Amino acid sequence: MNSASDRQGILPARRIAAYCETGLIRLAKPAAPDQIQPASLDLRLGPWAYRVRASFLPGKRCTVAQRVADLALHRMPLGDGAVLETGCVYIVPLLEELALPKGVAAAANPKSSTGRLDIFTRVITDHAQEFDKVPEGYHGPLYAEISPRTFPILVREGSRLSQIRFRQGPQLASDQLIRELHTREGLISSGDVNIDNGLALSVDLSTLDDDGPVGFRAKRHAGLIDVDRKAALNVADYWEPIWQRGSLVLDPDQFYILASKEAVRVPPAYAAEMTPFNPLVGEFRVHYAGFFDPGFGHSAGHGEGARAVLEVRSHEVPFILEDGQIIGRLVYEPLTEAPEQVYGQGIGSNYQKQGLKLSKHFRDFDPARR
Repeated sequence: MNSASDRQGILPARRIAAYCETGLIRLAKPAAPDQIQPASLDLRLGPWAYRVRASFLPGKRCTVAQRVADLALHRMPLGDGAVLETGCVYIVPLLEELALPKGVAAAANPKSSTGRLDIFTRVITDHAQEFDKVPEGYHGPLYAEISPRTFPILVREGSRLSQIRFRQGPQLASDQLIRELHTREGLISSGDVNIDNGLALSVDLSTLDDDGPVGFRAKRHAGLIDVDRKAALNVADYWEPIWQRGSLVLDPDQFYILASKEAVRVPPAYAAEMTPFNPLVGEFRVHYAGFFDPGFGHSAGHGEGARAVLEVRSHEVPFILEDGQIIGRLVYEPLTEAPEQVYGQGIGSNYQKQGLKLSKHFRDFDPARR
């Protein structure tokens, strides 16, 4: 049998920790205690942010620093905190750099809480031609592109908006793997299973708690959100609950938090990711944080099924979203080895057993105050 260092798949926490110890992941400051997740690493903002004229990719011939030198409008320190305004684009060097070995690549995504605040965040590497993709064997710095869409945010050095997942060998996701896992584990708790380039998830606009809303619509011109403060904000100051059931008209340029009809499970030795939504089936996009850790919604992490929270925005025209409409697909990949801990297992997981849930920055919503 091959050793774990030779197996293909997503690297678990112990391998990520070893990368940090050996310099394959270079840390400008020591890792935070909870920075390494079961199958990903949180990325931390560095000491400076650059406001730039526009989003960009550096391309084959340029580094990110070279492009920032051409496009920067202003440099601001993050040490004591700084406000990032809606509609602006910022580039922030991260405290983590990579020196990946041959055969190992990486992919980044917004953290769950980042997506639920409608913060458009992507990771860029030097010479990149794609966002959120780190090529095999990459040596160099990492940068975050940040553009708050709905709420202005307060960030500081060390704030974590993005996460990165490492893959050894080729991507192993397949519909056959999903079918086998569902037969063994039951990847969704109920409903028909639709597997076609991933496991289909549909939107729930009818069967959530009888006394609760089916979603939330973000309020325009709301207050500032400190991304590092948990349970500090009143829901009503930032969100309008949606009570109408059955269908929902998505207004252009509005941001919505909804939930999947299916309760999802991710077995402990696997990781999942929400794949990009197919634009041919609707004039809207799901701006989601796409990583689902091992044990999410699984009994191993005391989950017993958890809804996928969906961050939805319409395109240029209003669009009617119907209850049960497919809104995304999950793909599953094996880890190179079983993780020591899984999501929800005493590691500060915020969204295990979730239904319709806003980000961790908000206090619990009380439907009785309707």
